[in-house]
Amino acid sequence: MTREVLYGPDDSDRDDRDRYDRDENGRPIDRRRTTSEEDILLRPKRLDEMVGQREVYERILIAIEAAKKRGEPLGHILFDGPPGLGKTTFATCIPKELGTSLQIANGATLKAPKDIVPYLTNAEEGSVLFIDEIHRMQKTVEEFIYPAMEDFRIDLTLGEGTNARTMNMPLKQFTLIGATTRTGLLSAPLRDRFQMREHLDFYTPEELSAIVLKNAEKLQMPIDDVAAMEIAFRSRGTPRLANNRLRWVRDFADARADGKITPKVALRAMDMQGIDSLGLDPFDRKFLETICRVFGGGPVGVEAVAHTMNIAPDTLVDEVEPFLLRSELLIRTPRGRKITEKGIEHLGLNPNDFDIPQTLF
Repeated sequence: MTREVLYGPDDSDRDDRDRYDRDENGRPIDRRRTTSEEDILLRPKRLDEMVGQREVYERILIAIEAAKKRGEPLGHILFDGPPGLGKTTFATCIPKELGTSLQIANGATLKAPKDIVPYLTNAEEGSVLFIDEIHRMQKTVEEFIYPAMEDFRIDLTLGEGTNARTMNMPLKQFTLIGATTRTGLLSAPLRDRFQMREHLDFYTPEELSAIVLKNAEKLQMPIDDVAAMEIAFRSRGTPRLANNRLRWVRDFADARADGKITPKVALRAMDMQGIDSLGLDPFDRKFLETICRVFGGGPVGVEAVAHTMNIAPDTLVDEVEPFLLRSELLIRTPRGRKITEKGIEHLGLNPNDFDIPQTLF
């Protein structure tokens, strides 16, 4: 079984120029980077390059320093939080701080114990095994790695029937880093086996603006602070979306503004995609407008809205609602979804036309 990613300590500072084509004399050929190459370029390679998540950053640094002083492997770590907040970035930076190797697996591909065995048996002393979307592991795999996490051993069954026998195989001490967007799907026994559990929260506009400025410099894009802040305010608190917005603004500037990214150009680019001042896209606004126009502002069940919009309810629940709830544009009540006064005003409607409950203060 081939492992998804495996690199050692000597690979951590590999020159990015090796990623590009070279001519017959070995000189790099000047060409536009692919999207995957840009993703690698924009992703921090060391913990000190990361912006935001300062409290998590400080705790991780303390744990790494303590592990180095004791000469022990780092304790198992579980990162949870919404997509795009840096779980994978933390997981790939930690081995480089430790000077050790990294293996990467995805929980969805670990369907049986035999799928996880190659990762465990190939783990080096003090190395890191990162399992993304760890909540998608099958129950049998989860139970199989319990002794690996606690006692650094696995129990293998050889043979079948009356001739079957169990072999105890010791493992080298390693660190398991798990990442999940749905902590509630993890069983309590698995969660308890992680010595550190870190929740990643959304970034502030100031943090996202700093990320945009830093990444614009990596992409050799001239951009000022005001334009960077405009992009940050429309990025929903996630660096991944900020990077996507930045690349779209760059494309717009190259095509329509001679490559110059000014605040006006950034706003024109966002307007062309229908991204408003709060970061809502046309589909978000259609969801809110449907609740207002068809259901009088709510409350209404998500299934009714989904059928009206001709879309799967899961799409609304998983992709659309989280940001609207966090932005206080929408609330969930026992009777269903209901738009807030802030949401009505954002759509440019009159709150007096809707049944909005008044607060006591």
